[in-house]
Amino acid sequence: MSNGSWSEVLIAKGRALGNRIVQQVLYLEVADRLRAMIESRELQAGAWIDEVRMTQELGISRTPLREALKVLVAEGLLRLEPRRGCFVNQLAPRDLDDIFPLMAMLEGRCAYEAARKVTDDDLERLEPLHQQLQARARTGDIDQYYATNALIHEAIQALADNRWLSDLVDNLRKLLSLSRHQSLAYPGRIQESCAEHLAIFAALKARDPDGAEALTRKHLMRQLEALHALSAQDVAALTGSTQPSSALQDSGV
Repeated sequence: MSNGSWSEVLIAKGRALGNRIVQQVLYLEVADRLRAMIESRELQAGAWIDEVRMTQELGISRTPLREALKVLVAEGLLRLEPRRGCFVNQLAPRDLDDIFPLMAMLEGRCAYEAARKVTDDDLERLEPLHQQLQARARTGDIDQYYATNALIHEAIQALADNRWLSDLVDNLRKLLSLSRHQSLAYPGRIQESCAEHLAIFAALKARDPDGAEALTRKHLMRQLEALHALSAQDVAALTGSTQPSSALQDSGV
């Protein structure tokens, strides 16, 4: 084969490789977009993924969309039903009871390691986020509070500087995005959550690893208690019975 022919083959292979890379980046971007839509409740739990509408809305073909759907099915955010398509997953109470203690353990460890490694500069960067969190709590805007709350969780995770731990937290956090936001709808939960975050921040300032870990574990488990209390309220509404408003406070957590 002549040098010219070899050059043409290499160029063609290079173009093909380039196309595959672009395609791969596209489906990952689509997966990110779908995750955001699920977290923001634009795609509600139990919702059917209309592939035709989604391709039109995102301006893409079906191939990157279906690759993205496979990623989210593997993560547990979607479920695939034969001959019906993909649906946004719904976490059952048993799922929450299984996942939250694990998340509490992992995020508690993040706080422990963060308290050991945090610098004065780190604390200065965290201060405005906690001030913003308090402002969000005063207004009672669940969506805005959740967004700032998520930034604080991610910041503490980053301060832990443990990529193995971070990978585990990321995987479970994606799953909990299906329900974590809902706990803030429980009456008074935003204010309680804010107070818990301020206590964790105080432990970080004090460089108290054990305290930061214990407070973070409690913070996560209080979210689970709020979800259970909301579920009990829903059942009470359906059955016509009454649910004490102090259910969360009386849980003993």
